[in-house]
Amino acid sequence: MRRVTKLWRMVTLLAGMGIVVGVVAAVSSQAGANSTATTVAGSGSNFFPDTRQQVAFHDQMRKLWEDHVTWTRLTIVSAVGGTNREALPDTGLTVGRLQDNQDEIGAAIVPFFGQAAGDQLAALLHEHISGAVTLVLAAKAGDAAGVDAAKTAWYANGQQIADFLAAANPRYWPQETMREAMRTHLDQTLQEAVDRLQGNHAAEIQDYEHAHLHILEMADLLSSGIIRKFRDQFDD
Repeated sequence: MRRVTKLWRMVTLLAGMGIVVGVVAAVSSQAGANSTATTVAGSGSNFFPDTRQQVAFHDQMRKLWEDHVTWTRLTIVSAVGGTNREALPDTGLTVGRLQDNQDEIGAAIVPFFGQAAGDQLAALLHEHISGAVTLVLAAKAGDAAGVDAAKTAWYANGQQIADFLAAANPRYWPQETMREAMRTHLDQTLQEAVDRLQGNHAAEIQDYEHAHLHILEMADLLSSGIIRKFRDQFDD
């Protein structure tokens, strides 16, 4: 609850339009206006589940990561708010649901990699969410040094997530493949937030489409890697 309350306080500050210029400057080196990459190198898109258990797990992983990008989008929309630019009243609940999703993703790997690994992944994903907000707040405050530090930390966290997954399953989740997947996810999320704040609604809709397609490929990469590593657990 403390984590959710802290993030809620941070995210409500996104409502100010003064944030836009700072965000654009802060993320321009990572997320260009044409950030449309959706391909994950070495993805699991060529792997087709062929048992009931494999299909169920494949679908579960897609649902979890679709929730990840969907609740992120809803958080952006609610935080930016309506015509008066105040955060919408559902923002706290929306952020809470987004945070719950990080625990759900962590729990999904527990049967294969253990409780400690699931907890570590969830913690890294919670940091992934709060780090984005920290970057935005530094930009709003006009703190150039803070922007640089927050941007570096957020992308470093993305690399930590990628490296954690690669270490857990290096054969099917190569390090550079996972790093590329996370970099793309970060770039697309930032671009979506910037376009929402700027009122570029046609662009933000396209941003979400790109993010959605990419996250499905990433989910397939993760599920296929687990199925192939632990094939004896998917014999049904």
